[in-house]
Formats: sequence, structure tokens, C-alpha cells
Amino acid sequence: MKQNENNGMMQARVPVAHPMIVMASMMIGAFVGMFSETSLNIALPQLMSHLNVAAGTIQWLVTGYMLVIGIVLPFSSLISKWFTTRQIIIFGLLAFIVGAVVSALSTAFPMLLAGRMIQGIATGLILPMMFTVAMQVFPPYKLGAAMGMCALVIMFASAIGPTLTGLILAKLSWNWIFWAFVPFLVIALLFAIFGLKNVGELTKPKVDVLSLLESIIGFSGIVMGVSFASEQGWASPLVLGSLIVGIVVLALYVKRQLTLAEPVLNLKIFAIPAFRTGAVLVMLDFGIILSAMYLLPMYIQRGLLLPVALTGIIMLPGGIINALVSAVAGRLYDKVGAKTPVRLGLIIALIGALMLVFTTHTSIAYLIAAHVILMVGAPLAMSPAQTYALNSLQGAQSGDGSTIMNTMQQIVGAIATALATSLLGIGQAAYQNHHGSGHLSAAFTNGTHYGFYFTIALIVVGLLASLRITTAKDAEK
Repeated sequence: MKQNENNGMMQARVPVAHPMIVMASMMIGAFVGMFSETSLNIALPQLMSHLNVAAGTIQWLVTGYMLVIGIVLPFSSLISKWFTTRQIIIFGLLAFIVGAVVSALSTAFPMLLAGRMIQGIATGLILPMMFTVAMQVFPPYKLGAAMGMCALVIMFASAIGPTLTGLILAKLSWNWIFWAFVPFLVIALLFAIFGLKNVGELTKPKVDVLSLLESIIGFSGIVMGVSFASEQGWASPLVLGSLIVGIVVLALYVKRQLTLAEPVLNLKIFAIPAFRTGAVLVMLDFGIILSAMYLLPMYIQRGLLLPVALTGIIMLPGGIINALVSAVAGRLYDKVGAKTPVRLGLIIALIGALMLVFTTHTSIAYLIAAHVILMVGAPLAMSPAQTYALNSLQGAQSGDGSTIMNTMQQIVGAIATALATSLLGIGQAAYQNHHGSGHLSAAFTNGTHYGFYFTIALIVVGLLASLRITTAKDAEK
């Protein structure tokens, strides 16, 4: 019996001669996907000038990208049962290349947005497949290292994205951000064509078309409503109509998932208190990171009037700290549980966010310190909260929980970015109404402060939610 267990530990579910070659295409694709998600923030001020659009319009390059990822992610499991791994990844990489080329050749905002949304489809397909395939082609005794490597790819892309983008923009036009993706994607495509094999079983289950439509309409309606509010105002019929349609359709979607025998998303797991608390904390934490990382590069360039290359350098220490703390935070859960690191992380993040609110024409060192403190706190809370949520699930529930959190992270990220943009506009208008329209940088600074108030509100709500984290000792009382 022991011999059989040892053999099981030594063998992968799908034995392959070179697992890293199998994984190469997805790791490169995931790297470019996450690089694309985090790097474009730094280029937004320049894009606003070149394309002659306002902040409320340009933020669609961020929210639209994340919205598409959030729509595609829930269907990744279903898609993998209808198409082979090679077909999915090759299609995803080709879509990413097409999206990058369309974006690079764009001369107007609609064309650029279309390219970004095509890239979102690719990222939504590749990201979940990377983790799924890793679990299949690596033996159990190597699985921890393999999953850590996948996570490191994502964290590293997020850490260096703003800095590399800043360096590109210092010498070249914004179009080269997208041209830079293409060589890496071509290499990934070659790995997929020649080194990737199918690891899943094609069962071709029934597709619930109504769930598909409800998911797309519900999530899109809410994100569109919040996004349009920054330009149209919250009382606009377009904004109110989008929000009402989104909320109603999403409610119908939730009801349908709770009654289907085989739901697209198993929302019943929200009945488990630990998962519910952990998932809410992960959503809030992602909103904290996304709202701050959207506002900060724009503040540096349009509030402090610093060049784009310097913006990338200012963002680098915080990005590196984010990656390092993310790598360490998971181990803290094993030693002390979720309660302490989550609460401590949110308190540290609150300090960093408060420092950002009190910036006017402050020193670069102060700004870096505030960013670093925020990037210590937010990831310190993230991984333990996620592990706390997933550890409350059993068997197939774990996959459902992971899919739900990955999906909601993108949707919440899009909504948080849109709300931050709306508050940015409100803050600018308030300053100009009081001081006149000539103080553009000061007005933009005031607008970013309004946006950071939203970040602080998310942290406070997170701290309140963290009070519901329990330990084994608490459960015994």
C-alpha cells in the first residue's frame, strides 16, 4: 500500500517528458497578460492627450480589459471540456497577437479599446489553463514548486510592468507598448504548437446559453453603469438604466446558478461562512490595489508634473515589494493563520493610503515610501485571506471557489477603477468650482485625493470584515 502511495507521489496525472516545455507557452502568455493589465496605467495620461479623450473615457482601457477577463473566466472549465488544451492556448495566443497589433496600429480610441478587449479574451483563457495544466503535468511532490512558479510569473509581471512601460514611453510612442508584446507572444505560440499536448478529457457537456447571456449582460451592465458615471453623472438615464439592467439580470443569474443541477458557478459555497468572509476580503483587497495603482501614476504625471520615465522608476520599489510580500504572505498563514496577517496587512495598507491622501507637492522619497507601505499591507492580507477561503472548501468545491474568486477579482477591479475615476472627476470639478479653472495640476491632485478616499473606505470595510475571521480556538469556544 505504501509503495502505491509513493508511486502516486512520483507520477503526474498526465505524464510528459518535459513539463516545463508544456508550460512555457502558458507562462509566457500569462506574463504578457498580467504585464498588460498593470502596465497600461502609466500610459493613460499620455493616451488621454494623444487620443484627445477624458479620464472617464480612457479608463475603459483598464475596465474593459478586466471586464472581458471576468466574463471569460467562469466559462474556462466548460471551454476546456469542449476544446483541447492546444486549441484553447493556440487560439488565446493568436487572439492576443491580433489584439496587440490592432492596439498598436490604433489611430482612434474605439480601435484601441477593441484591441484591448480582444487581449482580455486571451488572458481570460490562458490564466486559468496555466494553473489547470500545471496540476496535471507535474507530479505531486513537485506541484508546490510548480504552482509557486506560476504565481511568481504573475507577480513579476505586475512588479516590472509600470517601470518597463515608463522606459518605453520615455524613448518611443505609446504604440510600442503593444508592439513589445508581439515577439514574446510569437515565441509562446511556437511553444504551444510544438510542445503543448492536451491534458483534459473532452466530455462536451450541455452549454447553458441562458447562463452565458445572463453573465455577460449582468456583469457588463454594472461595470458600464459605474464607468459611464464619471462622464455622464450618476443621475444620467444611461447610468441608471445600465445599473438597473445589470443588477436585475445578475440577480436572475445568481438565482439560476443556485437552482441548476450543474451550474456554471457553484454559488452555493457562499453559504460556508469562512469562504464568504475570505472571498469578500480578497475582493476588497484587489479593489484597494487596483484603485491605488490606477490613481498613483496619473497623479505623478498630471498632479506632480513628473516625466513618464521617472513615474516608472517611482513605481518600481512598490512593485518589487508587492511581489516579495506576496511570496512570503502565504507561508505566514501556515504558521499563524489568517487573522493576524490579514488585520495587520490592512492596518499597514491604511497607513500607506492615508499618506497618499496627504500628498500635495511632496518629495519623491515620501511618495515612494507611501507606495511601498501600501504594497506591504495589501498583499500581506491577500494571500492569507485567499487561503482561508479555499481551505474551508472540500473536493470539487476548491475549483469552484478558485474560479469564483478569480472572476470576481476582475469584475471588482473594473468597478473599483471606474469608481476611482468618477471620484477623480468629482474632486477636480470641486476644486475648479472653488478656485477657478486655471489650476489644472492642483485640481488633478485634489481629484486623486477623492479617489484615495475610496481606497481608504475599502480598507476600513476590509478591517470590519476581518473581524469575522475565526481560528480553530475561536470555534472551540
